[in-house]
Amino acid sequence: MRLSHRGIHHPLFTVSVLLCALLCPTPADASEEPGDGSGDGPGTSAEVARLYEEASAATVRYEAGRHAAEAQRAKVRKLDRLLTKERHAVDVLHGDLGRMASAQYRSGGGLPQTAQLLLADSPEELMRGQRLAWQADLAVTNAVTKTQRAATRLADAKRTADRAKRTLDRRNAGLAKLKRGIESKLESAQWTLQGEADRSVAAGQCRGAVRLDQPETDSTRAWVTPVETYELSAGFDSAGARWSHRHTGQDFAVGIGAPVRSVGEGRVVSVSCGGGFGIEVLVAHEGGYYTQYAHLAAVTVDQGDRVRTGQWLGQAGTTGNSTGPHLHFEVRLTPHLGSGVDPAEWLDERGVRL
Repeated sequence: MRLSHRGIHHPLFTVSVLLCALLCPTPADASEEPGDGSGDGPGTSAEVARLYEEASAATVRYEAGRHAAEAQRAKVRKLDRLLTKERHAVDVLHGDLGRMASAQYRSGGGLPQTAQLLLADSPEELMRGQRLAWQADLAVTNAVTKTQRAATRLADAKRTADRAKRTLDRRNAGLAKLKRGIESKLESAQWTLQGEADRSVAAGQCRGAVRLDQPETDSTRAWVTPVETYELSAGFDSAGARWSHRHTGQDFAVGIGAPVRSVGEGRVVSVSCGGGFGIEVLVAHEGGYYTQYAHLAAVTVDQGDRVRTGQWLGQAGTTGNSTGPHLHFEVRLTPHLGSGVDPAEWLDERGVRL
């Protein structure tokens, strides 16, 4: 979040929060007259949430297919190396057979075996040598046959692996196309949602809570990160050209519409939609701490709601004084700006590492 703090005073901030709370429609009002009167409604928020889930599922399937295809390619490469090795062994054995045949021909001079026996100085020695040559010839022939069979099996396995790889490649191409289509729809819906949020902020009218289906979770953790998947950007107490004092929170780079969740159990103190923070939610926790979630595109809670750990509070956006989609998250000692502590250290003390 990038905000100029100059000219902001706690009493005015409190009054603006109270005014916005009075102007905010109740959940019942929001369902009867959604949006800010310009035709905006909760449908876009639900559509973005649905597309986020679809994009996530498509990504998981695509990545699983990609890993399977890579494993199959590695298998094909291994089979190819083994097949090359076996074929080389067959060639070597064939060469050995050829050399043995040539040696036998040279030693016998091409004479029939009977003539060789008659002319030999030692017929017994000649017979013993021929038996050894026949045994060697038989051993090499058996080795050639065995190696050829191994090469045939490897060739069959490689053809099967090649077919499996081509099938995986076709499947992954289809998954990639599906993934791109979902992401394109998501991007369009994200900017539609952001446009609705910008009109709401410009009109100074807080939209009512959009009651999205909450994700099922069996986690027993008392504290979590405010967004599930993110990249950290501007940190606490860092300097920046777009704010007059030090940065008051921790920024999480996420896409428009990304679910923003409560880091712990608490009660919603305020939901407001004006000023440098854009659409924001403030939650009070036990122990006297407050957490702020700013630059939202939509909210899913109302003032006074009790929230549990991990419950969605809204959807990320880029409302207010923001240069791009992200969540600005603060931990405060009071509900007011200027009482913040380092969110990373605060979460780390509660077992949550950013």
